[in-house]
Amino acid sequence: MPELPDLQVFSHNLDKKLSGKTVKQITVHKAPKLNVSHQQLQDTLQGQKLSLVYRDGKELFFKFGKGDVLGLHLMLHGKLFLFEGKSEQKYPIIEILFTDDTGLVLTDFQGIAAPMLNPEVKDAPDALSKDAGEAYLKSILAKKKTSIKAVLLDQKIIRGIGNAYADEILWDARISPFSAGNKIPADKVKDLVRSIHDVLKNAEKEIIKANPDIIAGEIRDFMLIHNAGKKQSPNGAPILIDEKSRKTYYTEEQELYS
Repeated sequence: MPELPDLQVFSHNLDKKLSGKTVKQITVHKAPKLNVSHQQLQDTLQGQKLSLVYRDGKELFFKFGKGDVLGLHLMLHGKLFLFEGKSEQKYPIIEILFTDDTGLVLTDFQGIAAPMLNPEVKDAPDALSKDAGEAYLKSILAKKKTSIKAVLLDQKIIRGIGNAYADEILWDARISPFSAGNKIPADKVKDLVRSIHDVLKNAEKEIIKANPDIIAGEIRDFMLIHNAGKKQSPNGAPILIDEKSRKTYYTEEQELYS
């Protein structure tokens, strides 16, 4: 699943390529979670100019001239492709065709990638926002007996972090993913916030370096811990893998708070 750094790069590249274009037609092929009818979506967005593409949490938002927003959640396997004239991609979910005869299609072989018109604002803060800072996480963790990794993955608490980057963040902060949230000391919560920002922002740079124009897929080769191709951390500690539910990569360099 694309996570925050992937989507941050996608949004930048899509904004660069598509902003200023006017919608000619919206075609919905399969979108069971769409919150309006196909015709209402077409009637709302047709003729509007795309003014901005941006990321929030794990979603991409396309903002149009009249203020309407089309949200796209790629889910596990959603992919975006640009096309000219007609899309030839398999498993289309939704297509946006612009008046210059170029377009964007969202595909998903599982059929669950989700477009939404004017989605509701989420209560949980984005992982890189000021609202997700040290004070916020301290207040949340004080009430949580669940593992810190589960907290980081809970999109109702903090949005944008997925399985792979949770492992990278917790290794960077030297906190075991199995630590109970309410047992983590205050100074380590400060380290955690720093690691969230450092890991996610560095990942964005690495993705751009590897593929400057990317709008789909995942680049993970640069990861230090959540990486099947690596057996040791940068410090030489063996990388361990816990196979329960979601695969977790960690090392004994990370302290367990329980």
